Amino acid sequence: MSGQKTGQKILVTGGAGYIGSMLVPELLQAGNKVTVLDNFLFKQSSLNHVAANKSFDVINGDIRNEKLMKDLIGKHDVILPLAALVGAPLCNKDPFGAESVNLHAPLKMMKMLSKDQWLMMPITNSAYGKGGDNGYCDERSPLHPISSYAIHKVEVEKALLEHTNSMSFRLATVFGMAPRMRLDLLVNDFAYRAVYDRFIVLFEAHFRRNYIHVRDVVRAFMHGLEHFEDMRGEAYNVGLSEANLTKMELAMRIKEHIPQFTVIEAPIGEDPDKRDYLVSNAKIEKKGFKPQHGLDDGVRELIKGYTMIKNSIYANV
Repeated sequence: MSGQKTGQKILVTGGAGYIGSMLVPELLQAGNKVTVLDNFLFKQSSLNHVAANKSFDVINGDIRNEKLMKDLIGKHDVILPLAALVGAPLCNKDPFGAESVNLHAPLKMMKMLSKDQWLMMPITNSAYGKGGDNGYCDERSPLHPISSYAIHKVEVEKALLEHTNSMSFRLATVFGMAPRMRLDLLVNDFAYRAVYDRFIVLFEAHFRRNYIHVRDVVRAFMHGLEHFEDMRGEAYNVGLSEANLTKMELAMRIKEHIPQFTVIEAPIGEDPDKRDYLVSNAKIEKKGFKPQHGLDDGVRELIKGYTMIKNSIYANV
């Protein structure tokens, strides 16, 4: 690798989560020593397959434990804070927990860093809210976060970019299979409904989003590590440039794979998630990063994945 130091000591908080369960094996494969801190809130066993790796360590703990965090941060070269309570429904269910995990803990963590330590963190492009002119957004566009999750992420990113050696990734809506699966993300959710329900009702189907495969999120982090000196101190949108789609367009793309999928647009009602934007990913593309996993590839993958899982512990079939 041209820029990454070999054998770095990397701390990944929330490393057993949706992104972390895909990222940690890649970090190990690249020759790094990786420590994961996770509270295993979802009882996931998503890192079982790397437990035999001698360069892997794992701690069952909470990022809000300041003593634990201070001790861990002091032992690592790179910090990748993935731990978060993600998504509006979960944050609304536990607003105090969400604020402590998504806002206060990361801000305290940043104060523990030395200026030489590297910090790379996923933010969210949902911070653009309703978008800028004609809904178009790049990294210079004003941020209009709507959900508490996005509001907290915006505040954290501001503090993050004040750190000497930092980088933030404003992730598009992530999709794809992972050891710690999430069915609530939009593409994953629509595909699940197509496989099992065969229909969906869309509210405000003209709202646009951008999308990115979880494997390409991992590749963005690896690219950031490799080209850190050139990319540091900046925020980058990370998404599929050809996948700025309305919810209706997304549903119809999935219907191409499952023709029996019936898509209904509701004449009344509102989507509680008011995000609507067209995102430019040109900045990170100019740094040499290009996604490798298209939307159709992801849908095919999800259809196969859902053959193996069904989100009900109460049904008989």
